Amino acid sequence: MKKIYIPFLVLFLLLVSACGQTSGTEKIEKPTIKIGYLPITHAGPLYLDAHLHHGEFENYSIEMVKFGSWPDLMDALNTGRIDGASVLIELAMKAREQGIDLKAIALGHKDGNVMITSKEIEKTEDLVGKTYAIPHKFSTHNLLLNEMMKKDGFTYEDVNVVEMPPAEMPAALAENRIAGYVVAEPFGAHSVVLGHGKVHYHSNEIWPDSYCCVLVLRNDFIQQHEEVTHSFVKQYVESGKRANERGKELFESFATFMQVDEEVLDLSLEWISFAELRIEEEEYNKLSQFMVEMGLSEQPPAYEDFVDHSFIEDVQNVRER
Repeated sequence: MKKIYIPFLVLFLLLVSACGQTSGTEKIEKPTIKIGYLPITHAGPLYLDAHLHHGEFENYSIEMVKFGSWPDLMDALNTGRIDGASVLIELAMKAREQGIDLKAIALGHKDGNVMITSKEIEKTEDLVGKTYAIPHKFSTHNLLLNEMMKKDGFTYEDVNVVEMPPAEMPAALAENRIAGYVVAEPFGAHSVVLGHGKVHYHSNEIWPDSYCCVLVLRNDFIQQHEEVTHSFVKQYVESGKRANERGKELFESFATFMQVDEEVLDLSLEWISFAELRIEEEEYNKLSQFMVEMGLSEQPPAYEDFVDHSFIEDVQNVRER
């Protein structure tokens, strides 16, 4: 009996141990989505998404990866060191044009960009010959500046345009090194709250529903993790809806990913909409046309090649049913 019983017991223990190892392996295989970001207000839905449940969801996790500049973020995205990002749509379009297989999944926000000037500037004419800052030439902010100048009867060349890190812009304005700037929030609100600058135009006065920051994913990640991507986008859209309600959890999420004065954040959020995050073809094509007009792109990626709206449409269809 002992010769039969002991091997059976050993076999039983080995089976139990093997089951335990399988369970542990399943936990390790739960994919982590590495998302790059810059600490700006425009990534609100993403902050809230990562904040909920501490970034742990049923079939995936979110790891937020902070960057100090757009070039650093794009280098990580283009080389596959991160799976996706909240990024300026023009930068993502240019990367796609250059052969990087990225897909734009959803908007980060609508509107929420402001044209800031010093208090001495009364009208756009007063900016002629002055220095005006933008964060990057491949940005909606650059396009907004061009559209503002055209709207008021001037040209882009009538101002001295400089690229400047967003965090430096409020100080540069206060020190009279620049006459104005346009950039992602909360840096516009910062100058207004401190009394160093004022709003010259809101973006919706120049270009209603303009696109700025978008959520992009590498297409290889989407293809390898299609079910996870569905879950991620569903949660992201829900986070956008909740962000638009300006609840307590939204402010908690901002405190996790950004250092910003409460008064500045409150004003910044007044200007931004996180509702309806689907990238529409008509608005995308208008953006593409603006890029061509400014010489920023010779052949922008076609909507159907760059935008994957299937995930966000699935979420909307479920809601309608």
